[in-house]
Amino acid sequence: MRGFTILLLVFLGTSTVLASRREICINDDWQFRFSWQVRKDSERRVDLPHTWNAQDALSGKQDYHRGVGNYRKKLSIGEELKGKRLYLRFEGANSVTNLFINQKHVGEHRGGYGAFVFDITEYVDYGKENEILVRVNNALQLDIMPLVGDFNFYGGIYRDVYFVIAEEQHISLTDYASPGVYLVQDKVSKENADITARIMLSNYADTQNTTLTLNIYEGVKNILTKQKNIQLQQGENLQEEIGFSINKPRLWNGKQDPFSYRVEVVLSVNDEVKDKVTQPLGLRYYYVDADKGFFLNGEQIKLKGVCRHQDRAEIGNALHPMHHDEDMEIILEMGANAMRLAHYPQATYFYDLADKNGLIVWAEIPFIGPGGYAEQGYVNQPSFRENGKEQLKELIRQHYNHPSICMWGLYNELKTEGDNPEEYVMELNALAHKEDPTRPTVAASFLSDDNPLNKHSDLIAWNKYYGWYGGSFSDMGIWADHIHRNFPEYKIAISEYGAGASIYHQQERVKAGTASGWWHPENWQTAYHIGNWKAINERPFIWGSFIWNLFDFGAAHRTEGDRPGINDKGLVTFDRKVKKDAFYFYKANWNNDKPFVYIADRRQVNRTVAETTVTVFTNLPEVELWINGKNIGKQKTDAYATATWENIVLEKGRNKIEVKAGSTKQPYTDFTEWVLQ
Repeated sequence: MRGFTILLLVFLGTSTVLASRREICINDDWQFRFSWQVRKDSERRVDLPHTWNAQDALSGKQDYHRGVGNYRKKLSIGEELKGKRLYLRFEGANSVTNLFINQKHVGEHRGGYGAFVFDITEYVDYGKENEILVRVNNALQLDIMPLVGDFNFYGGIYRDVYFVIAEEQHISLTDYASPGVYLVQDKVSKENADITARIMLSNYADTQNTTLTLNIYEGVKNILTKQKNIQLQQGENLQEEIGFSINKPRLWNGKQDPFSYRVEVVLSVNDEVKDKVTQPLGLRYYYVDADKGFFLNGEQIKLKGVCRHQDRAEIGNALHPMHHDEDMEIILEMGANAMRLAHYPQATYFYDLADKNGLIVWAEIPFIGPGGYAEQGYVNQPSFRENGKEQLKELIRQHYNHPSICMWGLYNELKTEGDNPEEYVMELNALAHKEDPTRPTVAASFLSDDNPLNKHSDLIAWNKYYGWYGGSFSDMGIWADHIHRNFPEYKIAISEYGAGASIYHQQERVKAGTASGWWHPENWQTAYHIGNWKAINERPFIWGSFIWNLFDFGAAHRTEGDRPGINDKGLVTFDRKVKKDAFYFYKANWNNDKPFVYIADRRQVNRTVAETTVTVFTNLPEVELWINGKNIGKQKTDAYATATWENIVLEKGRNKIEVKAGSTKQPYTDFTEWVLQ
């Protein structure tokens, strides 16, 4: 990557500098060392995104390294950049970041999941190489969310870093690292949409005669232009507004039609373009009814969702676009129409994918309680409370314009013993509405139905694991009916439900595994999801449900399943290579676009019991079974896209199990082999 560095230096040092901003990714060729490695020769090269916990945390080492890592890089700044404003933008570093330029402290950011920007203009030496030093600390601190969590707190600069060159007059980069443009949907219907563009500006020169131009594009067609002339005062984050309307708008309509207009904001001084920012405008209106659920653009939609952590095998949370793309492809294959991105803000790129693919998103801050673990998720000290508010502002301002985001999450599994977070949650709820009056708030509870904490968000959801952490599958419906009857004002969702499963743990009969033990049979997870989804699907007042989790994920403290350090409740393995049987149950029920058939229990190859049941998941109405070339007959699928043949007797030795569906012209098949000992 040295070639890239040289090209960058030439570009910055000798090119003719044009107006308007430039963003240069500087991910390559950093020198890394831990804080305790003080020798000069202790550094090693890394490229970003990077985490230092990809090996130790994912091996199940519970005391994986949580401390300070140092990232150092040289950046040449040309003389012709004098008079520009220079910034470093970090898309994410966990969790406390301190920046030094030429050994001078620039600033600190506290929080591991949002973007942040430092103005480095006054710290650089022009015409010279400048040293960037970034100190990142992922150690637990009692004044930074989260304090606890059932996942790994990977340390490092795990998202992209950009060197940004802007004119003295520009659309602000420092308003909580937001785009500087907020597209407020004041009123939207199928007939008309009224929008206010709130634009944050910065000016480091004298007062200027300035023009703001707003261009609205439908595809490549400019459908509307509005201009506003202003006297731009000197200062940072100065607010201007431009209102506009669109008659008979094309709505962002979820997966049916995830259309967004494109809004271009241009800042000009004396007819010279100084800056330009483009943002999506997906117009939609929605609400949640306590009895009938979620409505998008006037139509009722059952939100069939998944939860997702931002990590994977071997690389931890240092994801590249191709990893996000693959995750999205799997989500779409399964047929989900909603996501809970837990338990923290995720990469902007992934929210962009949600916008483009029409998924409804629950986005949340990392205000996480201990669930069934020790420690506390809330400490009543001013610094902690302030940090949570700052992270909530970051989440909302950075992702305000994503049409996919329909609710802001306030907390997950808080307890009320000790420092009671109820008053603070009320403050967060009020802050969320002040920052964004257009979206409701939501929370994920695991408390008793009547706990007052459940009442301080607009929507409320519960994490329920009936059939895994005690109880039975039927308890989901019993509980839901009970709470809806006794608390009819609650707008209820299921924020988490799931069961662990290892693809290496197979059994011939369906029997429960041990949640905290080493036996997590795959067929129990399948039975769990069939039972729980039936209860959820049959109750229209449950406005949404979110499977925990779509993918296995890292949790170093876990000692269960087929190996330590992994939470295996995913429907897909940590490396994304194997989709478990339960995945195909949901695909058959949720995805009607791509016909398929799938034989369940396929990994239980070696068998000792001759009599068995063949279970098939398919989104086709009828499927035919063949055993060792013999036609066993057809079965129509039930209401949950499942066909079963009971009392099938296997022969000694190898048995070829084959299913066929569709037509002669367009057949769909699947097969597996089972060996009777």
